Amino acid sequence: MNYDASALEATGLGMTYTRHRKAVLADCSFRLPQGRICALVGPNGAGKTTLLRLAAGLLRPTAGALTVLGRTPAEARERIAYVAQSKPLHPHLSVAGTLRYGAELNRRSGRWDQQAAERIAYGDGSIDPGAKIRTLSGGQRTRVALALAFGKRAELLLIDEPMADLDPLARQQLTGALMSSAVEDGTTIVMSSHVIPELEGTCDFLFLIADGRLRLGGGFEEVMAAHTLLTGAAAPGPGCGTVIEQRPAGRGCTALVRPDGDRPGDWLAERPTTEEVLLAHIRNTQAPPFLTESARPVPRQRQQSARPQENAA
Repeated sequence: MNYDASALEATGLGMTYTRHRKAVLADCSFRLPQGRICALVGPNGAGKTTLLRLAAGLLRPTAGALTVLGRTPAEARERIAYVAQSKPLHPHLSVAGTLRYGAELNRRSGRWDQQAAERIAYGDGSIDPGAKIRTLSGGQRTRVALALAFGKRAELLLIDEPMADLDPLARQQLTGALMSSAVEDGTTIVMSSHVIPELEGTCDFLFLIADGRLRLGGGFEEVMAAHTLLTGAAAPGPGCGTVIEQRPAGRGCTALVRPDGDRPGDWLAERPTTEEVLLAHIRNTQAPPFLTESARPVPRQRQQSARPQENAA
């Protein structure tokens, strides 16, 4: 295994702003393999934007460590594209002028793709290249900001709430562009959003942050398959596994659990929906976190023992 093939890797990552009394992020340890489309989900104020800004090199953590593409965020900056939720663009530039500005900023890297940028910006025909940024709707500004990100042909694309201002057709086009970029160019994409059904159809990896801590992490299918919805006449007892949440259901009880063996007793077992799993972990932040093997940081000693072999190859 190539232990350097991580898009993001964090150990004990924490971030505390001076105006806050408690950490926005605390003791987050995880790994995101390269080439994945990752959904970053959680309630407002959970720390999603802070994590993206740390990965983009716009903030420095107050605890722990974070590497991006095997380097510090500052060292990897030319290989990263970040689309902030506020979509900051120069209001007096035209759309075409904004793309020219993006091309000039990325001239040194030699990676700028004008066709990709124009395809995102003008793909639906609703944006005039000569229109000033200040005259565009929120959804149109989002398209231009995404055009700059796609034009950069970054190895890691960080997008904060990309769907919020887009109409259904634009969302579908963005989804197609994201998946094509991941498949054709091997781009790793981290996408923060509250639109759970759209994330489920687009993303193959998941991070859930709640109350400043990482609650779930891993391949989408692996995380969902690790949970079971049990319905029975009584509350689940010892042997049922880790109970994430339980609720009354008629004369019985429904419980979301992570089984640790065979299902005991007379229970009806069903596969939960993505929304049921995510919301249960958001509501119960006392539940033990769950990370699949692919989402766990590589132990330092294993990294060090692997490097001489990789260098020799």
